[in-house]
Amino acid sequence: MAHDLLKDFNPFDLFDAEAARLDRFFTSLDDAGWRRPSRCAGWSVRDVLAHLAGEELYNHACLDGTVQDLMGGLADQGIGDYNDFNEWSVRRRADLPVEEVLAEWRTQNGETRERMRALGEHAMLDTMAGPYPVGLQAFHYDSEYATHADDVGAPVAEDEADERTLWRVAVGRFVLAEQDAKVQVDQTAEQIFAAVDGVTATLSYPEFVEATVGRLPASHDLDPRIASSLRCLA
Repeated sequence: MAHDLLKDFNPFDLFDAEAARLDRFFTSLDDAGWRRPSRCAGWSVRDVLAHLAGEELYNHACLDGTVQDLMGGLADQGIGDYNDFNEWSVRRRADLPVEEVLAEWRTQNGETRERMRALGEHAMLDTMAGPYPVGLQAFHYDSEYATHADDVGAPVAEDEADERTLWRVAVGRFVLAEQDAKVQVDQTAEQIFAAVDGVTATLSYPEFVEATVGRLPASHDLDPRIASSLRCLA
């Protein structure tokens, strides 16, 4: 069963860990660090923070059961999809002091994590896709926070890197199964085998993680059919 892939991981602990990683990194930055480009095309490190802060509007709507109200209000402002929402979130914070944006994200995300943990893994959450288990939504957030931590270059200690990669592989495999992706994925002790439309590839665990979040470098030789089939979390 796909859910068995996640049984050894606590989604709330992972969320706390990745939020703490980002917080430590953001707190350490000087002006030049905030202006540095991230791996997100067109976004600086500061823009990634603004995106995370803006995303809490959606996260809290999920917790409050007001997602449809939020989406309707955004549509009235000409914000038609999630990409529009992301860019809007960044723009509306562009002229604010970065310390204010950091404090906003820290406070709002802290509340999100506290409320999700209090609800528990099996409670249901309002989302754009309909009711969804809190624990599984947390795993999605875990992946996003880990991805954005890598996007901005937040350090990962050597003694946590392997375990971090393992849970990210598990989340990627779960989401592919959840989405009924047409790619075949088999995991060995050290590698991931992927196949689609008669095309096959063998990836290291880190390469598989990067593929699932759409962060493989353009120079990577993975067949585009497999790359597009594996992308499920970004």
